[in-house]
Amino acid sequence: MASEHRIEGCGVQLQVTTRGPQDAPAIVLVHGYPDNQTVWNAVAEHLARDWFVVTYDVRGAGRSQRPQRTRDYRLPLLARDLEAVVDTVLADRAFHLVGHDWGSIQCWESVTGERLRARIRSFTSISGPCLDHVGHWFRHRLGGRSLREHWKVARQAASSWYIGAFHLPWLAATLWRSRLGGLWPQYLAASEGIRPGADNPWQSADGRDGIRLYRANMLPRLLNPRVRYAHCPVQVIVPERDRYVGAQLFDDLHEWVPALFRRELDAGHWAPLSHPRDLACDIEEFVASIENQHTTPRLEASRVTTRADAR
Repeated sequence: MASEHRIEGCGVQLQVTTRGPQDAPAIVLVHGYPDNQTVWNAVAEHLARDWFVVTYDVRGAGRSQRPQRTRDYRLPLLARDLEAVVDTVLADRAFHLVGHDWGSIQCWESVTGERLRARIRSFTSISGPCLDHVGHWFRHRLGGRSLREHWKVARQAASSWYIGAFHLPWLAATLWRSRLGGLWPQYLAASEGIRPGADNPWQSADGRDGIRLYRANMLPRLLNPRVRYAHCPVQVIVPERDRYVGAQLFDDLHEWVPALFRRELDAGHWAPLSHPRDLACDIEEFVASIENQHTTPRLEASRVTTRADAR
């Protein structure tokens, strides 16, 4: 049975859901844009048989509060929201972190920061790179003379056309209010082959308010990337048919992660909706390997490298 909680985040009220046995190791799932925590329902129900699963609506989504100022969506504040969630429902327990899309982007802030360093046991990233790592990725390729590397940049820029549109005043917010919210299930069905599930009464508002995530964070981090090293093992699940986040963005990730594992998944961008069982199994296997303090044969086969290996 799922339990609902209303907690105080970093200046906002957040809606949190917990599932599964409370004494089991904890897994925290963080959703992306333009979704809310319901995008994890099928994955969470699978995991909750053996794990204590935490999901929540990030600020600006679902039943959580929706700040109206763009600066209230900056990554450090999102990281403080995560801290508030785990402090409230997990006390001082360690946990495993999973993020999809912008959920993954914001999780990198905590995975590469100090405040939760002792508590995050592992991180699974799905379709959401660290913006600082992407900034360095762009700099490295644009600074060279390789036409192949320049082509990678051009291809990713073409896939990310919508980011520029989100920075235009009024346009995207107006479209979400007037049309996109109602058409979103049809878009997912046409582009990803996802059958419409339960209606999301917050879809238009989630799309409209979540645009501030891009405006608050994208340009500052890409233009002035920080040096950010992860402090836990990281599993990257790469949907092979992702229309928005190119696999090439993870080419240099071994430079930033102490122990990196990579899996490919035959899915589109919204894998939590289209392939929930496959995704849950991949998360569960990785988390179990960390809990049991060993690496399973399958993980060993998918391991990319460590920083020590690279040296």
